[in-house]
Amino acid sequence: MRYISLDLEMTGGNPQRHQILELAAVVEDTKHVLPLTELPAFRRVVRHPEYVGTAGALALNARLLKELAGKEPNPELCTPEELLPQLREFLLLHGFKPDKKDCVAVTMAGKNIASFDLGFLRELPGYGTLVRAEPAMLDPAAFYLNWRKDSRLPTMQICKARAAFEDDTVAHEALADALDVVQLLRPFYETPMYKVTERMSD
Repeated sequence: MRYISLDLEMTGGNPQRHQILELAAVVEDTKHVLPLTELPAFRRVVRHPEYVGTAGALALNARLLKELAGKEPNPELCTPEELLPQLREFLLLHGFKPDKKDCVAVTMAGKNIASFDLGFLRELPGYGTLVRAEPAMLDPAAFYLNWRKDSRLPTMQICKARAAFEDDTVAHEALADALDVVQLLRPFYETPMYKVTERMSD
């Protein structure tokens, strides 16, 4: 299957009040696995007339605010109105097809994508007409859950530690985090969880 790993950085956690600062997506084809550095990648930083956010989120994303304040030309800079049209162009360029209503529907992967990022995507102009997420979404937390010990789904850092990443810190940079999600999911391409269950029951 083909999916996109998508990550957002925002000014806070409320989709109706706070704003997307950065969006990154990488295309993964599970039948033709490429080195992470060779995956088709899309990144945009989003310029708003003004920014509303929490102190914690703004501090965490200080590098993005500095980039957005820059005066030099930036090919990765866009407005909220331009974000989904540009993402759609990227998806079409890499083989995704529009449906009968001319909307590009894609399977999306990401940490907390269904409960967090999707709410922000839905607020963007063009969501549901230009681009939309398939109903089923991939979250790596389900693959790294310790069913007997965990009281909640593991964080990104815990997932990386359980996957034995050399560095288990979370970058909080959209492209790096999107690539981490792909790397977390890849061990399960060859041995899906239902195959493990089948072997255990034999």
